[in-house]
Amino acid sequence: MEGFVALYIFMLAGFTGYEVISKVPVILHTPMMSGSNFIHGIVLVGAMVALGQAEGFWQLLIGFVAVFLAAGNAVGGYVVTERMLEMFKSTKESK
Repeated sequence: MEGFVALYIFMLAGFTGYEVISKVPVILHTPMMSGSNFIHGIVLVGAMVALGQAEGFWQLLIGFVAVFLAAGNAVGGYVVTERMLEMFKSTKESK
């Protein structure tokens, strides 16, 4: 029963996250992306802790995939944030 409860909580979190994000105005996406990068860093640390405590092959595999995806998500978030902030810079060169 423990696995079904975890799956249920995961599904509810995904649905809630989608509903909250879809209601955010476009102008707030850049600050929200910067804030979410902080959360991705915490997820990465949690995935590394889980990988460090893994004992079997499947736990190691899932932990490695979790660390890989969390790192990619954090790095990708910073790249997207940097590109968004570049759009707001002036194109005029100072003399």
